[in-house]
Amino acid sequence: MMKTKHTTLLLLTTMLTTPLNAQPLKQFTLEDLNFGGANYKQMTPESRDYRWWDDELLRKEGEALFLVSKKTGREQPLTGKRKQQYEQWRQGQQPAVETRDHNLYVGGRQLTTDGSREIIYGEAVHRNEFGIMEGLFWSPGRERLAFYRMDQSMVADYPQVSIAGRIATHEPDKYPMAGETSHQVTVGIYDTKTQKTIYLQTPPPSESLGEVSPSEVCYFTNIAWAPDSRTLYMFELNRDQNDCRLVSYDALTGARLQELYRETSAKYVEPMHPIEFLPWDDSKFIMQSQRDGYNHLYLFDNHGKQLKQLTSGPWVVMDVLGFNAQAHTVIIASNEASPIQQNLYAVNVDTGRRTPLDNQRGWHRATLSESGQWLVDNYSEPDVPRVINLVSTAAKPKTLTLLTAPDPWEGYQVPTYECGTIKAADGHTPLYYRMVKPAGFDPAKRYPTVVYVYGGPHAHNVDARWHHASRSWETYMAQKGYVLFILDNRGSENRGLDFEQATFRQLGQVEMQDQMAGVEFLRSLPYVDMDRLGIHGWSFGGFMTITLMTNHPDVFKVGVAGGPVIDWKWYEVMYGERYMDTPQTNPEGYEKTSLLNKAKDLKGKLQIITGYNDATVVPQHCLSFMAECIKAGTQPDFFVYPGEPHNMRGHQSVHLHERITQYFEDYLK
Repeated sequence: MMKTKHTTLLLLTTMLTTPLNAQPLKQFTLEDLNFGGANYKQMTPESRDYRWWDDELLRKEGEALFLVSKKTGREQPLTGKRKQQYEQWRQGQQPAVETRDHNLYVGGRQLTTDGSREIIYGEAVHRNEFGIMEGLFWSPGRERLAFYRMDQSMVADYPQVSIAGRIATHEPDKYPMAGETSHQVTVGIYDTKTQKTIYLQTPPPSESLGEVSPSEVCYFTNIAWAPDSRTLYMFELNRDQNDCRLVSYDALTGARLQELYRETSAKYVEPMHPIEFLPWDDSKFIMQSQRDGYNHLYLFDNHGKQLKQLTSGPWVVMDVLGFNAQAHTVIIASNEASPIQQNLYAVNVDTGRRTPLDNQRGWHRATLSESGQWLVDNYSEPDVPRVINLVSTAAKPKTLTLLTAPDPWEGYQVPTYECGTIKAADGHTPLYYRMVKPAGFDPAKRYPTVVYVYGGPHAHNVDARWHHASRSWETYMAQKGYVLFILDNRGSENRGLDFEQATFRQLGQVEMQDQMAGVEFLRSLPYVDMDRLGIHGWSFGGFMTITLMTNHPDVFKVGVAGGPVIDWKWYEVMYGERYMDTPQTNPEGYEKTSLLNKAKDLKGKLQIITGYNDATVVPQHCLSFMAECIKAGTQPDFFVYPGEPHNMRGHQSVHLHERITQYFEDYLK
């Protein structure tokens, strides 16, 4: 859904140049800290750019390229003919395709002419839900190009306003709200040899654009090509998002060929990953599904017959990195070792055997070579800032360490970063939390405490990476004498369907119960001053902040809610209807979760912050809540960032974090 990543570079810089309790033990100049400074490079080694050229490992530094030995890790400059070969290969991987003014161009040839803000070609559709991040899909030999065409002429405009000019201007966004008319998507295929375009013969949309049936197919996602480039596959999902089908199409004629797989649910099905064919057997593919309650891998033949379930268990396959064709393995990342870890495995497709490829600790991100025989493993652990290894994916993996980062906090007095579990409000489900305590923490003292919350789907806050994934702002607040508490409630990601779907049709309710279980845990700690308890969150976390402050007005003294959803009927179709159904079919749920009727219950100091041009959680949310507060006589504070979207950028982000911090300094400390 809503993105909550904020730029905190200046805050990080502040923490590097400011003591956590006294005078800094090290001094850095601005030159040291900028992107070209040696100390900055030393302190953020993960920024080193390793990349694969076919099956050779390169490191890129500016315009310089270095070839890395897979035996010793030593580097030599890539120059002369070898560099020319690399540049030719790189250019060959980047076909001349672009979108301009919402029209599509391939090799300089304009393919479409009716592109506009209402008709959009070659861009991500369905508001980036269902794993959609792009709108162009080349076939394996780059002979054919599949692309999205989105008609949003029937979607209502949200009246955004720009104040950049002498006179403010109207700059509307197309915004399909839950229960309202959505856009219509079709898929085209351009043949580079015939220079002709055909469109897939997908199920036609309803003639009555304003009354889309819940059973009508509306969403086309996870496009994949057959190895021979003659067949295209994609998942088709109905408006109600509880009936999902994998369908194949003839890439030459657009004809619908076969329904290979169907998955239904009483709640929702959410396809997130395209199928992937085995590189050693064109007749079989891997499909990801949560059909057994956890995201796992299934092997099918190209006629839709399930051959076997490759992975199973109460854990989640988090990513498929690719294949080692020689070993007949698929390389995955999963949280099998722990719900808060991400580790790497080779899964043998023939036997189902899983071979660990890492140390089975921490959080590992990896890129796989073209052959699948090598990967670059970039990982951290709670007390390990960064290690980059080169790993073979053979039956007996071998590891070569390319980089071990020094502790960037060495020599400082730093906060304490802790991780643990509590029971959810249901009394048995374990929930993971992170706690950050000030440097020089004294358990005999009582500290003001801030709960940081997100709580929504497709996100989590606590994992086993450096400092348990603590954000720089938490360190900054600990420096000022606060305890920070962060809990991943039910509804957050990577814990299986029952955990994630517990919030269905009542967003915010189960999440609130779990967060209050966290509050009860804090109440049991003698060093937490419950008379000085604050809360902060952004986006879904902003919604949770106001939900908690108005439902438990005597618990939280101060809150800062950024970009908050106030009423789900004003949120977008795809996300809103997946988790809440429509306002027409779930009026009780929408009424129960709306914060409009909670404005009268506000007691503590609440600051609401939003981007003035937020196209994700549109300003109607905040403005409507303010109107209800005026009627009720309650007094929240309100601050906007002119011209900013859902998340603040650049200097505005620095200003934002200063403002959040100052609000707690003024009213909580």
